Amino acid sequence: MRMRTWTWCAAGALAGTVLVPGAALAAPAPVPEADLAFHGTAVLSGDKVAVKLTPRNNGPAAVTDSTVRLRWSVALAAAQRLPARCAREDERTVVCATGALAANAVGEQLDLPVRLKEKPSQVTLETDTAWAGGAVDKNRANDRQKVLVLGTGDPYAF
Repeated sequence: MRMRTWTWCAAGALAGTVLVPGAALAAPAPVPEADLAFHGTAVLSGDKVAVKLTPRNNGPAAVTDSTVRLRWSVALAAAQRLPARCAREDERTVVCATGALAANAVGEQLDLPVRLKEKPSQVTLETDTAWAGGAVDKNRANDRQKVLVLGTGDPYAF
């Protein structure tokens, strides 16, 4: 009678996996990569900030949907009239769906007017990707923006 000696080595993702002799392990499905970017302008006038933001996907893969987060350095007024694709996340933050984005394409411009709780002389606006439709974005520098907006009524680009 012949005895077989089996040696198994499992680490990381294989830990806890039952290995069957002769069975092939399936490779995980590749995760799509998309480079999302958000650019636009913000205008502060009194207690109102008007943001115009355009999403872009530099590819290589398309995304089925994505969401951008916009966070202000001051609290927003309790009552807001946000576009249908936007929702409050907290007292200073709004998230907005940007829709499907083809590779190497520009998405639909988002017009987001918000009211602030007070009338500051300046406000900082930060934007970043909240969700990329399951795609991995290895270049987060162009979807994370920060702009100082002075209460002059002038547009400040980001």
